[in-house]
Amino acid sequence: MMDTKRRNFLKSAAMAAAGSMVAGNMSLPVVQADQGVSDLPDGDGLSWNKAPCRFCGTGCHVQVGVEDGRVVAIAGDKAADVNKGLLCVKGYHVGGILYGKDRLTQPLLRKDGRLTEIEWDEAIEIIAKRIFDSPETFAFYGSGQWTIPEGYAAQKFMKGGLSNNHIDPNARLCMASAVTGFLATYGVDEPAGCYQDLDECDVLILWGNNPAEMHPVLFSRVTDRRSRGETVRIIDIGTRRTRTTDAANDYLEMKPHGDVAISLGIMHLLIENDNYDKSFVEKHCNFRGDEADTPTLSGEPISEDEFRKRIAKYTPERVEELSGVPADEIRMLADLFADRDIRITSLWCMGMNQHTMGTAINSLVHGVHLLSGHFGRPGDAPTSLTGQPSACGTVREVGTLSHALPGGRVIANPEHREQCEGFWNVRDGSINEVPGYHTVEMFERFTKPTAEGGDITTMLVQVTNPGQTLPNLNALFNDKKGLEDKFLIVSDVYPTATTALADLILPAAMWVEKNGMFGNSERRTQQWFKMVDPPGEARDDCWMTIAIARKLFEMGHEGMKDKDGDFIFAVKDDDGQEIPIWEFDRYYDTNVDKHLFEEYRLFTRMKHKNLAPYEEYVKARGLRWPVVEQEDGSWRETRFRFSGFDDPFVEEGQEFDFYHSTSNDGRAQIWFHEYQPPPEVPDDEYPMWLCTGRVLEHWHTGTMTRRLAPLNRAMPTAYVEMHLEDAKAANIRQGEVVTIESRRGVCDLPVWIDGRGRPPRGTVFVPFFDESKLINNVTLEAYDPFSKQPDYKKCAVRVVKKSAAKVSS
Repeated sequence: MMDTKRRNFLKSAAMAAAGSMVAGNMSLPVVQADQGVSDLPDGDGLSWNKAPCRFCGTGCHVQVGVEDGRVVAIAGDKAADVNKGLLCVKGYHVGGILYGKDRLTQPLLRKDGRLTEIEWDEAIEIIAKRIFDSPETFAFYGSGQWTIPEGYAAQKFMKGGLSNNHIDPNARLCMASAVTGFLATYGVDEPAGCYQDLDECDVLILWGNNPAEMHPVLFSRVTDRRSRGETVRIIDIGTRRTRTTDAANDYLEMKPHGDVAISLGIMHLLIENDNYDKSFVEKHCNFRGDEADTPTLSGEPISEDEFRKRIAKYTPERVEELSGVPADEIRMLADLFADRDIRITSLWCMGMNQHTMGTAINSLVHGVHLLSGHFGRPGDAPTSLTGQPSACGTVREVGTLSHALPGGRVIANPEHREQCEGFWNVRDGSINEVPGYHTVEMFERFTKPTAEGGDITTMLVQVTNPGQTLPNLNALFNDKKGLEDKFLIVSDVYPTATTALADLILPAAMWVEKNGMFGNSERRTQQWFKMVDPPGEARDDCWMTIAIARKLFEMGHEGMKDKDGDFIFAVKDDDGQEIPIWEFDRYYDTNVDKHLFEEYRLFTRMKHKNLAPYEEYVKARGLRWPVVEQEDGSWRETRFRFSGFDDPFVEEGQEFDFYHSTSNDGRAQIWFHEYQPPPEVPDDEYPMWLCTGRVLEHWHTGTMTRRLAPLNRAMPTAYVEMHLEDAKAANIRQGEVVTIESRRGVCDLPVWIDGRGRPPRGTVFVPFFDESKLINNVTLEAYDPFSKQPDYKKCAVRVVKKSAAKVSS
């Protein structure tokens, strides 16, 4: 029983928060982790409920305190396995994201250059008419922030209803190379391990990422082990020193693109020294190389001897030349992987994914683990992390990519199209056999005049901000301005760089203002219920998609009818009567999320991504798929895929089984990819490398976090990190404003020397959260040939001194 003192503290904290938020202060009281879910009582007008955090892909759970229809307090959820009550600085303030002063609350139509308020019926009709008149030139751009039901509804609407595959998510910009790396190696997407690996590894290798800032709750699982007396060796492989470096035992500073050479060098030494795991490789692996003419994710089979020949050139000395990492450090890494008495976890995020060799480096790091046998035991795992709350669940599992279908299916496969048409009960041939445009191509065609090949004329954007996140914004977004025949529809919660060019703006509900489900980085599906109402006329994104579909149904669009003539999103009550969920005041007469999720579950079994019934997620803090029903009727999650001790789909008696092997023999693929240089390198005109990324205080474009006063005060502006010697050579002082110039655009920024991050000479770093300083006017849109993911981590720039005046903080 909670003592009176603590109860009074919680009550007073909630009341103080309510008062401060009415006054416009975005701070919420922080309830520390030791006051867990069992210590948070309902009553006195204050109620608590669970939800996953709205920010990154870690999937931390929070307890949300609601009073008088407002979120008034946030607590870390001790019952959640992911975070065990701990939150990062963003998570502790997540409740405040709902209450920025400039929330969008009414549909806005641009007339004669000015935004004018209109009613929802008019907005839906405008969208439906444009789609009805030209369905093939419509595109839907979504997000890893879509909930699973939102993404599934968009997927069904586009591919099953409109026969249009021009749907892609912003996860194309952040996770696509991880997807292709998993597929090329195992034949199925998403990690085989889970966060438990961080608790049990002896060595943690960080490949070009900064989890101390980007995934701090996960990183704390490792550093906290040290505080308990455990020994964990952290090796930071990066292009600049970060807060993660400060906690590392070893820092290996590499040149941009150096990770490819490093992974090849490790495998070379494992082969050369004859200390790879011969038994594991012989039983469970094949070798693969790039096809000569038209490379694919299947590659071409090569023998172990051929693999040895190809990798022989990547000696430690050659790798040092390519990567900048000393040869002895390459030997050190190889010696660690040769030791099977220790357990090694590799962790990566955007550094390996936002890469023109993204698929290659993902595949190679998987190959290092497979070749060395550091796979499939707790603590032995190659694991990618995601940056968005449902980049896995909604993009990768639901398949909201332009080439994909739900449950690991692909458009190019006729059998997969037929399966989906059957599940959706739509007419045969409804799904177009030609994949749609991926993100870069989609925006290229939207910002190009129709007469010049710009065959996307209407675009709906939900839950993302491409006007800030796309690379080379001048070409891929800003060129939309002045194109009278192009119509941009944006659903969002706040004004953004994207709404600045929108022709129609739709006010959206956010997070606990609606029901939802996310899928996090360790295959964990998480559910929550609506807790508060959205402001004004803001409405659910899922409802918007269904309302547009219904309007098209009423206009006679055949694709909005299933084989029985019913609306493709029909939900019926117990008496068989259709519930008009397209009318917003009737949308919550039923749980639309549950209906869509139960329909989606049918798709998840082909590639053993099995999900439990919706009600199981209501009771849990998420379940990691595959989730399988037991003899007693309970549902069991899976921590370690492909491992016989834990995976229910591994045949009994087998130690490992890669049951979706691309070679159809239960084996994983160890790849060889030849090192290739970056697509753009510094020269006399543009002599420096630019890398972009995030900071601890802000999440992605700052649309939410910059409206949280404590976070915005802590990090009020973007900046450029420079090395002291580079700054001296250019006569640049701390805080002075400089112009970062590339062949594509410019960005003005204050200089931060010897700050939080410390780049080497010849390199600058800029975070992208600040919409007043759009660094993506400068970045390069070159992308990986397999994943189509752009490279934000390396392009050539020059730094030009702009002013001696310091920027005020």
